[in-house]
Amino acid sequence: MYCLQWLIPVLLLPKPVNPALLYNHVVLMVLYLTGFFLERKPCTICTVVFLLALTLICASGNHDCLLWDWGECDEEQDQVSEQVPEVAAQ
Repeated sequence: MYCLQWLIPVLLLPKPVNPALLYNHVVLMVLYLTGFFLERKPCTICTVVFLLALTLICASGNHDCLLWDWGECDEEQDQVSEQVPEVAAQ
């Protein structure tokens, strides 16, 4: 489980508050994880534990997903669809 010492801090990194920086955060995380898995080649158990933790965090519904927050995208689309009829009615 020595491999996990470089993966656990990734789960603790906070997402940026500014939505404009979310894309940069996602790119940083994807590049870091890709580089880590290619360079360090962690054992299968560490990889499964990390992916399970990442899946549980993303599936919890608290908008804490490390890679992307799909809930915000859905909320933005709902807000836009709600605003369009109001603008057309005026």
